Amino acid sequence: MRLNYISKALGLILTDIGFVTFVPILVALYYQEWNCMLSFFASGIFSLAFGDILSKVDKKDTDDALNDLKKSEALIIASLAWILFGLIASIPFLFYGFTPIDSLFEAVSGITTTGATILTSFDIPKTLLFWRSFTQWLGGMGIIVLFVAILPQFAVAGRQMFYAESPGPTEEKVTPRIKNTASALWIVYAGLTFLCTLCLWIAGMNPFDCICNAMSTLSAGGFSPNPESIGGYHSTAIMYIIFIFMFIAGASFVVQSKVLQKKDIRLFWKSEEFRLYTKIILTISLILAFYLWSENNFSVVHAISASLYQVLSLATSTGSSSENYHLWSLDAKLVLFIAMFVSSCSGSAGGGVKMSRWLILWKYIKNEMYKILHRNAVLSIKIDRVVVAPDVIKQTLFFMFCFVGIFALTALLITIQEEDLVIGVTSAIASLGDIGPAFGGIIGPMGNYSTLSEFTKIIFISNMLIGRLEIIPFLVLLHKDFWTLKKG
Repeated sequence: MRLNYISKALGLILTDIGFVTFVPILVALYYQEWNCMLSFFASGIFSLAFGDILSKVDKKDTDDALNDLKKSEALIIASLAWILFGLIASIPFLFYGFTPIDSLFEAVSGITTTGATILTSFDIPKTLLFWRSFTQWLGGMGIIVLFVAILPQFAVAGRQMFYAESPGPTEEKVTPRIKNTASALWIVYAGLTFLCTLCLWIAGMNPFDCICNAMSTLSAGGFSPNPESIGGYHSTAIMYIIFIFMFIAGASFVVQSKVLQKKDIRLFWKSEEFRLYTKIILTISLILAFYLWSENNFSVVHAISASLYQVLSLATSTGSSSENYHLWSLDAKLVLFIAMFVSSCSGSAGGGVKMSRWLILWKYIKNEMYKILHRNAVLSIKIDRVVVAPDVIKQTLFFMFCFVGIFALTALLITIQEEDLVIGVTSAIASLGDIGPAFGGIIGPMGNYSTLSEFTKIIFISNMLIGRLEIIPFLVLLHKDFWTLKKG
């Protein structure tokens, strides 16, 4: 691990985070919230200064050397960049009476697109509400993916950085150059956000809420300026607009970019992962709709619309709510709990395990069952007619083992701390899967996490970061060989 390379890369990233932090000042100027300007100016200056210090730790020019960045170094840069981004993003909250832990909780929930909140009142400046949604929007596609697209220093090293931040089971790209891939993904992402904003405005939502909800929806984040989430707007049109863009946010932006480039919508259905994503969402939604109709006295139309929205919201880790599902029957809530493990497609803004991993796991189990009957059979796993490498299969199995292990451990710790099994189990998957709201009156769809202990909040913060970077980068940091320092 070459410390000077890591320091240089983090310095560049923090410098750009500093400039990004100045954006809410424009919102403060528009709404004449003069007191808000100081908090964002302070966080921006701090990020710029810290970035400048890190960039100059080694006086030797390492811009060209960054092109020789190793995968292990990219992993630590990605991990530390997200931790530092969370710290920078938490600074504005400190100016409004939030404790350091609560500030970090809200900030990390934003950048990881989790959507869990400690807000007990939404009577706060619009600038701060904008910042919550803006951090989700930045985190949805990934801050490193953004900087790979705009920073010339990462023209070559960007490949390692790109996949360190989004370590899915396969490395799929749109163009041969990773910088162009990052740019293409952000163009699609920004375009869809604008389109969602426009649709919400046409549906009657006020402009400020349009922008905030669009950013939170396309990032699969779920933060809303309305304390009752999307259900608070009492509009069927708005609910369906959010539903459509949630579905898009849970699909691969890589596939979406290819569809736009080749102008062939059939590419969606040619993706095995997208087909599975669609079928599972529809299947679970229909099962839930049956329980809502039979046990909760919903009309058929209401049952279908409510189930589709909530299943998709939890499955894609968006976490916004059109209904207070805390009031639903036990069977309905059990179906929703299953939906929390579904997850979205690789290359999407959503969190969780990812559909491609479920595909690999399912095909691996099928092959192993077949080998029990046919011991000499030689079988391979294919996704979209492409053979999955054995190393990818091993990494997927390792990931699934770690995911279940971390979920079980944190569920146990939270249950012991909070003395509530429902809170412990559902909040563990809600934080690790970057979903946000869990079950129960306290942390349900209309609740918040403010009353939980600081120990529980720290577990949440860790889970949210681990879930966003998909475990592997953080586990690598625990290995002693990783911390062997070398000169650049």
